[in-house]
Amino acid sequence: MSHDHDDRPQLTPAQAEAALNPPPGRNGGDLVVESLQGLGATTVFGLPGQHALGMFDALRRSSLSYVGLRVENNAGFAADAYGRITGEVAPLLLSTGPGALTSLAALQEAAAASAPVLAISSQIPTAGLGGGRHGYLHELRDQQASVRDIVKSVHTVRTASQIPSAIAAAWESALTAPHGPVWVEIPQDVLLAETVLPVVSPMDATPRELYPRPELTVAAAHLLSNAERPAIIAGGGVVRSDASGKLLALAERINAPVVTTFGGKGAFPWEHPLSLRSWLEDRHTTDFLESADVLLVVGSGLGELSSNYHTFRPRGRVVQIEADAGKLESNHPGLGIHSDAREALADLLEAVEERPDQDAPERVRTVLEKVRARIDAQDLTLEQQVLASVREALPDASPSFWDMTILAYWAWSAFDARRPNTMHSAQGAGGLGYGFPAAVGAAAADPTTPVLAVSGDGGAMYSIAELATARQYGLPVTWLIVDDGGYGILREYMTGAFGEATATELARPDFVALAESFGVPGVRTTPESLAADLAKALAEPGPSVVVLPALLRMFEPTHL
Repeated sequence: MSHDHDDRPQLTPAQAEAALNPPPGRNGGDLVVESLQGLGATTVFGLPGQHALGMFDALRRSSLSYVGLRVENNAGFAADAYGRITGEVAPLLLSTGPGALTSLAALQEAAAASAPVLAISSQIPTAGLGGGRHGYLHELRDQQASVRDIVKSVHTVRTASQIPSAIAAAWESALTAPHGPVWVEIPQDVLLAETVLPVVSPMDATPRELYPRPELTVAAAHLLSNAERPAIIAGGGVVRSDASGKLLALAERINAPVVTTFGGKGAFPWEHPLSLRSWLEDRHTTDFLESADVLLVVGSGLGELSSNYHTFRPRGRVVQIEADAGKLESNHPGLGIHSDAREALADLLEAVEERPDQDAPERVRTVLEKVRARIDAQDLTLEQQVLASVREALPDASPSFWDMTILAYWAWSAFDARRPNTMHSAQGAGGLGYGFPAAVGAAAADPTTPVLAVSGDGGAMYSIAELATARQYGLPVTWLIVDDGGYGILREYMTGAFGEATATELARPDFVALAESFGVPGVRTTPESLAADLAKALAEPGPSVVVLPALLRMFEPTHL
């Protein structure tokens, strides 16, 4: 029996020589960083801790660029953004116990948004595992159990020889559609022990492609080609799989109006005649989508926000393309196609017939005019002015990262993300504190492009420490803090539900003075000067803070 070795990685003579004579003074931590380098990583995020020091010491013997944040959860948000922006795996180095646990909310967001984050956590020494000695600092009875419900896969290491394969397997898992966070766990003594193993050579951890089954493509193409009133809902899967171009081509071929979900912002051109934009919390949009005789849902599970709080009741046939098999037909019955969005749209493009429809743009205009009239009737000029000012100041190619704050809720529906993969928020898991550390991660991915973060004063307090990080690395992140003296959206929710709000009012610092104490320039602005102040801050190198004291109100969503 012969084997074809042509497709296997081959060592250069220099690499073969190095394998026989590995440099002295290496430990398990070196195997970690060599594995990451061998897989193509260039940047890692994290925060050191006692059990993880072997990994961090090895960084100085590597070519990896390290971005250290001040809180593990913020390091996780930074890695999440790096993964979203680049489409590459973002390594996140963590310590045991409290360090590991503090990252979990960020990993929940990465899971919800399909961001490829590779968390590598230390563990107590092997002598304490599996019911051995107890009483180690940071010890958890079962650390993996704390992460297993959140991440895609867990990979445990117990000896040095297992490190490269575990990291390669985790890397492949993180990048297999749907992307997501994964977890590798390595005991302290394994990281610290000297090793004579050869230097890890370049490794191949190519993710498995997820193609649609051909019979499903044929059935979906037939439905769409013969539809009278097709429509498309484009979710985050379109952005993650870099399928915006394919979506545009398909929509134009079958003349189908397109709504983008909040996670799919930028997946379809905002000003296109077929663009219904993102007004998902609006009954006019919901009615339009319900009236479609064939509804194509791409890269969305039609969850709470995308279904107008589960009031959406499609009357036609639903065709759902989704990389996460668990989301197929999970909220609405239909023709479920388990596939990466890009691959499925490519196949559909080849299979559908052109479908002329002169009336589709007019139907889109009618819906958008109804939405506009409803918003205009609510006297929300200030809110629209502030959002328009942000759009005016932000360069088209600059990514923006939005915390869970009233201006972000507006942006989900009303902000024109002019390029795919430029607008990101924490709407997947919905935790506070995402905006600024995520922007730090995006700036680390591309320090040549200014990045915008948007927070309320409540959410800003979660990540104030990262002003030091942005300053330390000189990253071009401008942070817009809308200061309304509390948790604004919760204030609205509680007042609406109970007549008054409790636990929503906050004492807060002078954000401008606080920023300047970090060596970060700050400015207090007004709605009238916001566009100019924001544009000026974005144009200058390094981090900056713009504070807007304003009480913004949310538009009234309509579910009924």
